[in-house]
Parts: sequence; structure tokens; C-alpha cells
Amino acid sequence: MPQLRQNNMRIPYELVLGWRYTRAGRATRRNGFISFISGVSMLGIALGVAALIIVLSVMNGFQKEVRDRMLGVVSHIEIFGPGGGVLADAGRTVVEARRNPQVIGAAPFIAAQALLARGEDMRGAIVRGIDPAREPEVTDLAATLQPVLARLVPGEFGVVVGAELARQLGVREGDPLTLIAPSGQVTPAGVVPRLKQMTVVGTFDSGHFEYDSGLVLLHQDDAARIFRLEGPTGVRLKLKDLHQAREVAAELSTALSDPVLIRDWTRQNRTWFAAVQLEKRMMFIILTLIVAVAAFNLVSTLVMTVTDKRADIAILRTLGASPGSIMGIFVVQGAAVGVIGTLAGLLLGLGIASNIDVIVPALEGALNASFLPKDIYLISKMPSDPQRDDIMPIALISLALAFVATIYPSWRASRVNPAEALRYE
Repeated sequence: MPQLRQNNMRIPYELVLGWRYTRAGRATRRNGFISFISGVSMLGIALGVAALIIVLSVMNGFQKEVRDRMLGVVSHIEIFGPGGGVLADAGRTVVEARRNPQVIGAAPFIAAQALLARGEDMRGAIVRGIDPAREPEVTDLAATLQPVLARLVPGEFGVVVGAELARQLGVREGDPLTLIAPSGQVTPAGVVPRLKQMTVVGTFDSGHFEYDSGLVLLHQDDAARIFRLEGPTGVRLKLKDLHQAREVAAELSTALSDPVLIRDWTRQNRTWFAAVQLEKRMMFIILTLIVAVAAFNLVSTLVMTVTDKRADIAILRTLGASPGSIMGIFVVQGAAVGVIGTLAGLLLGLGIASNIDVIVPALEGALNASFLPKDIYLISKMPSDPQRDDIMPIALISLALAFVATIYPSWRASRVNPAEALRYE
């Protein structure tokens, strides 16, 4: 059958007729129900694609935000002494670690746990003894807190506490705190814990609730005296590329001369990151089913269209159209619905995902509710990070499902017998 000429270009008639059938219900007001089902399928595909993009973008943003805030407090790699004890030679470990080209910062530290008491209030805390001069090399938080960390003078027993912990204990700068070390002195009356009066010299707000409510910073020399240690218990490292942490950790395990334990940031919070990845995969599968349901609504739409267009199909066959051409017409019709729905979903999803930092606060203000309590979700703002690696598979899967849904109705159209179809016309 000859191709149609339009604007001096030859356009396959399958494309022209397929697109015309897609619009026919609205143009002629006939077969309104078919057009309605087609519109519902298109809307369902658009909403499914948009939901996938929004949910995965929010999960990516959540993971990135928590990771960045977490790495603002913890280092990329931590090196510990064997059995969690004191490093044999912290200075030598720092020098050997700095030889790795990926390492751009190194600082010794002391890690311990203790109780903080203020009157009758008592809270457990992670105690980190640091070198205020070198700590900014390994964490972004310390780099922003240099004036505060400078107040940690050895022998004065000053302490910097998280803002949430300070709020829970009701303390502010200049107030005293009592630090209770778990390993105490052995006396005839039993083990008596060691108590030391500390002075709050500052607070910090990392934006990560877990650390803001449970981390305490003090000078490394003061921590060594309180916990009776002869030196640092570890060395913290910062890398050029945080994603190379596992490879660098493996290299350091063979490069360092002293027996040590090495832990990178991906292993410190492995369970949390694994849970987020699992949730992301499950949400992708569940929301893809929404797209699949909407796409397979095209089956009923095209089946009804084929039934309604039997006479047209018969006329085309008598004019010389092949079964493949007839099949192509209805594939084009179904694919057009899939493409329009997918494109609309991409625009809607990317539009919402890119402006979610404005949309969510507006909804929270309108509903007078908080969607992200920071003591549960670690962060208080809804983040979003649309990524091409997520968006491309979503679009391709949506188009593939729409195409698959057209195969059976199109094949059925190609099998219409012209004589049978025209018998009652």
C-alpha cells in the first residue's frame, strides 16, 4: 500500500492511522468509553512513572544527606589497635598511612564510652579524645568548629557536647558536667567508678541526631588521663575519594607495619546502608507494578478498538494492507499512549522531585504536621536527588511494558478476516 505524502515527506501510513485512532475518540465524540479507558491508561502510566521517580529520588537524597552528615562527624577510615587497645606507635601509623596517595588527612584519637551527669540527669555518651590542631584534617565538622575546639586546652578538662545532648542535660557553655568513667578504681569496698568534673566550653550541631545526642569531644591528653591510657587508641583518615574507602583500607592493611584493625565508613554503618538499598529495590519493584497495571489496561483498550474498527481493518486489507501493517497500526496506537504517559510521568516526577524542598514545607505548614521527626529519621528536611541511573530504567521499563501490552490486540487485529468483517456492513 503506498505511503502517505505530507509536507513533502513520505510518512508510513501505519503511523498516520495509528495516531489518528489514538485521537479518534475525542475528535468525533464516538466511542467515548474507549477513549476514556485509553486516557485512564495514559494517566496511570504517568502517575506510576512519576511516583517511581519521586520515591527513588527521595530515597537517594535521604541516603546522600545522611551519609554526608555522618561523614561530617566520622572519618572515612579508622585504624585501631589490636583488641581495641592503644596503638603501638600512633606517630608511625600516621606517617605510613599518609604515604598512600588517597589519604589527605590523618589524626590520632581516643575512643571511649562514659556517662555524663548533671544533677539528677544522666546520659550515656561516646567520648572522643582529639587533637584540636589535627582533627580538622579528617572531619568537616571539626573544620567548622576550629574556634570552639581551640578552647580544648590540656589539663583544663573542657568538653564540647552535641547540641541535643546539651539540651537533654540542660547545660550551656560554662556549665559544669560530671564525667563518669566505666572502669573505676578497685577498693576494699569494691570497684568505684572514676568521676571527673568537666566544663562545657562549647556545643556543636552536626545535623545528625545520633551524634548530636550522644557524642562528646575533649582533648586527647585529658581523655588519656581520665581513662588511664598511654596513648591514642586509633587514627582517623580522610580520603580524596570517599568511594575508594574499601580499596584504600585493603591497601593499608598490608602497608602498615604494626598489627592494627582497619574499618572504613561503609563497614561502620553497613547495616543501615544495606537496609536503605533493600528498601529502594523493594519500592522500585512495588511501584513498577503500578506502571504494569496501567500499561496492561492498554490490552482492553486496544481489544475494544480492534472490535470497533473491524470494518476499517477489512477495507484496508482489501486495499492491499498486509497483516503486518495492520498489526503495526495498533502497535503505534498503544505505543503512543505509552510514550505520552511516560513523558508526562517524567515531567511530573522530575518537577516534583526537583522542588520537593519547597513542596514538603508547604504541606507541613498547611497540615500543621512534621513529616520527618528528626529523632526517628535522623534528618528534619525532605531531601531529593534524582539520578540518571534510576530515571533511565524507569522510562525504558514503562515503554517496554506499554509495547508488550500492544502485542496481543495488534496480532488479533492482523487476523481479522475481511469477508467476515464486511458481511454485516
